[in-house]
Amino acid sequence: MMTAGSKGDAENNGASYQSPTVEKLTPISSSSTTPDNSIDAPSLPTLPFDLVTEILCWIPVKFLLQLCCVCKSWNYLISQDSKFQKKHFRLSTTLHDRLHLILTPMPYYFRKFILSDFLMSSLFNNNLSTITSRQIKYSVLSTRKLSFGGVSSCHGMFCFGIDELSALFFNPSIRKFKLLPPLENPPQNHYVQTNYTLMYHRFTNNYKIVAVSVASFAKSRQLNVHSHILGTNYWTRIQSVPFYCRVRVGISVNDDTIDWLVYDVDNCLWLILSLDLEKDSYRKLLHPLSNDKYESNMVFQELKGCLCIVSQRPSHSDVWIMKEYGNEQSWTKLFSVPNMTYLEFYAYGRILYVSEDDQVLMQFLTRKKSSLVIYDFRNDTFNIPKIQNINDDLVIPNIYVESLISPFSQY
Repeated sequence: MMTAGSKGDAENNGASYQSPTVEKLTPISSSSTTPDNSIDAPSLPTLPFDLVTEILCWIPVKFLLQLCCVCKSWNYLISQDSKFQKKHFRLSTTLHDRLHLILTPMPYYFRKFILSDFLMSSLFNNNLSTITSRQIKYSVLSTRKLSFGGVSSCHGMFCFGIDELSALFFNPSIRKFKLLPPLENPPQNHYVQTNYTLMYHRFTNNYKIVAVSVASFAKSRQLNVHSHILGTNYWTRIQSVPFYCRVRVGISVNDDTIDWLVYDVDNCLWLILSLDLEKDSYRKLLHPLSNDKYESNMVFQELKGCLCIVSQRPSHSDVWIMKEYGNEQSWTKLFSVPNMTYLEFYAYGRILYVSEDDQVLMQFLTRKKSSLVIYDFRNDTFNIPKIQNINDDLVIPNIYVESLISPFSQY
């Protein structure tokens, strides 16, 4: 069980540590040395701490957490040094063995999350993947019934919408989470639904969460928008969505904007709504299926750093990406995937990963559950990975890269 603010969090265990830049490590000799012969023993070379830092950057998070107990300087470096943590993350993005898949069952009707996490490499190596389930209970919310508000991920971190007022900031690599301050209720009534989107603002080196809430009291069902900067204890109100629409979970592929796939009720049209956080303004973007007024069989996501739409057709699914952000003319069909002949197959969900040898990891849906499948373009074959210890209900899959950054970090 994980609890926020427990001993070992970044803010509790670094005040008395000495700066690691002045410490040198002396390797321990494998041969026995007694006080009588220690004077004659040759001195062992010391290892500069800068070199230690470089070596530790190549070690996965799981083992780094164990190495925190080696000495105070290592503990400080791994658990609190933000420069090291960010350097480790940048390197992790280039290494295939640092890539994880996390599965989150939905919907949530209980006061807990059960997260299933495993390495991506186990899927593509045709290994029998054993899932380690992680369960988080929220005693602070024991008086409220939880309702799921979506999952958003960015740079190895996750934002889970708990209900219309609350969200959770979580790093699965180090198993630490932080409950964000609640949204304020709108006057006269309350929010009936809130979608949370997590983004990383490169210029401020900080995470930002944007919440879009439907206010039930408004005759036009006004969509209120708030933003929260990690490390603060408040939400800032920004310009509301200027027209009535139905909003799906948003994504962010650059530093200043968030995009949602929305249904414009007045015009009976699915489109992309883009919010520029720097200018506090909205922009409508068309997508490849904009001429199909009632086309709703679409998945909106990020793929290869671009906006992506998966269009579900009777015999196949088309995968489109916007190669140049904001340019409606740059939509390109990346590939098409034939529908599976699997007996209970209903539709494809998200495209999760495309390997260098043209294998595509996808989510597919049946009438009762969702599963994972790997499609091999070169051989035109499907492979459904065998995964142990996972619930057969609907799950939300997300890819993330290992990260040491704590939700309690000060930016």
